[in-house]
Amino acid sequence: MGEARNDKSLAEPKSLASQVLLNLAYVSVWIGLSGTVILYNKWILAYYGFPYPIALTIWHMTFSSGLAFAIVRLGYVEACNMSAETYVKAVVPIGACFAGTLWLGNAAYLYLSVSFIQMLKALMPVAVFIVGCGLGTESYDQNTMANMLVVSAGVAIASYGEINFVVIGVMLQMISICTESTRLTLVQILLQSRGLKLNPVTTLYYIAPCSAAFLLVPFALLEARPLLNDPQVNYDVFTFLSNAAAAFALNMAVFLLIGKTSALTMNIAGVVKDWLLIGLSVFLFRSAVTSINLGGYMVAFLGVCWYNYRKLQNMKKKQQEKEAASRTLDDDDISKPLKSGQNGMSKA
Repeated sequence: MGEARNDKSLAEPKSLASQVLLNLAYVSVWIGLSGTVILYNKWILAYYGFPYPIALTIWHMTFSSGLAFAIVRLGYVEACNMSAETYVKAVVPIGACFAGTLWLGNAAYLYLSVSFIQMLKALMPVAVFIVGCGLGTESYDQNTMANMLVVSAGVAIASYGEINFVVIGVMLQMISICTESTRLTLVQILLQSRGLKLNPVTTLYYIAPCSAAFLLVPFALLEARPLLNDPQVNYDVFTFLSNAAAAFALNMAVFLLIGKTSALTMNIAGVVKDWLLIGLSVFLFRSAVTSINLGGYMVAFLGVCWYNYRKLQNMKKKQQEKEAASRTLDDDDISKPLKSGQNGMSKA
């Protein structure tokens, strides 16, 4: 028994290390793909000559839908049995939020620099916390709320120091953050609470067509006529295929990261990604970044780090309590046969 326990104790650190490495791989892939798509979209919309964010987003969703459909129908991935009620109540709201996030986030690139948009995205934990409290995945407490106020104050300072501050661009990004935080929480509920076994391909298989359908309405109202009548619009097959392929890979990485880890892990990884993108934006697009920008973002950054640290400590505490409760149940199960055996001997 002693040797078995030693083998188990040795196996646990190995399994923990392998899980950590696997999570790091998920995070690294997501950061790389996310940065690629963000910079690629910024270039297409602001520099390449295709200033139509809804059309670009519809193209991404159509490409993702077709590729996911082909993968499922060819038998490489098995689709799950989803009822119409589950689709309407779970997938449709996620699809609507996904459409809003991508459309409004892409539209913001027409008005704001990539670096300033990443600073605004520091508000994501605030939005996730508020939405989570509303949907029951987060518990409200004053300390966390104070933490969120620090993050918000940092973003406000960064916004004050922004040279190219465009109100409509900030509004678009703020609404995009709201829809994204709602989507993150709903995806977590869909994948974990409802017990649906959705992999990244089947997630896109169900959600991407729904998102594309939602985008058709604003496209018809806002972009269809200007796009068709624009003599200077620029596009080529390679650019749009490679851009859509990168977006498809990113969408798979997003759902894989949340499904295998959590929305919290994605938020922590997002902090690292935002710093990298701020540097790349300055280097590639010569985006102007002031000392007030960086100072305000540093305040927000520290607030986000503290929030994620507290969140991680709470998760560890809950895990320890769960393991302690499990050990108590195991001890009770072992002691029951011993007690019954002692009773039998006394009767004899």
